[in-house]
Amino acid sequence: MGLSAILFLGAFSTMLAGSVAIKTLVFPTETNTNYVEMVPQKSLYMRAFTLCMNVATELRGSREVILFAYRTVHEDELNVWRELDGRLSLYLSGSGHGVLFKVPELGALQTHLCVTWDSSSGATALFMDGKKSLTKIYKKGHTVRSGGKVLLGQDPDAYLGGFDARQSFVGEICDVNLWDSVLSDSTIQDMFSGKRVTRGNVFDWETTQLRMNGQVQVLNREL
Repeated sequence: MGLSAILFLGAFSTMLAGSVAIKTLVFPTETNTNYVEMVPQKSLYMRAFTLCMNVATELRGSREVILFAYRTVHEDELNVWRELDGRLSLYLSGSGHGVLFKVPELGALQTHLCVTWDSSSGATALFMDGKKSLTKIYKKGHTVRSGGKVLLGQDPDAYLGGFDARQSFVGEICDVNLWDSVLSDSTIQDMFSGKRVTRGNVFDWETTQLRMNGQVQVLNREL
């Protein structure tokens, strides 16, 4: 498996010369060994969610890129991808198709990305740097099941295994938060603008435990 470590992010934001610093994960190369497991703070049984992160990657157009992967023993439960054509997509279990959004392509500049989904209506939307996409209807009545593993950096084709380097993430990810509710548009916009908002109750980047594998680098980035 390669080098493994556990990183505790308690007292995550620190003051450095008067500035706030945030932990940032750098995935330096295309491999099937570099990944980070996020340990949830509560059950991943969800009938709604908001997933947000800051992401930057120079991988463009030539292949799929996994941005967030949650898998149970049986199947992929909640995945977010950058598709071959640059679209961003959400896949939930029980269906071979996802919901895709044609948006500006991710690049080397940090992008604040959020995905929202509500089972009661199927309403699904994507936010990039505070700007909301159109709403699409996807998986109305569905439930995200608990009991799996959440990974950054790799897409598991088996439970915590079956990684393909050609789907791996290369670049920088930070401030990954997950709520088991749909945040308001204004809250997401406040988050992008740097205002303090309620942290994720499933994953709070400031306090969540990360299990490091491979050559992922952890850096402090001043805000």
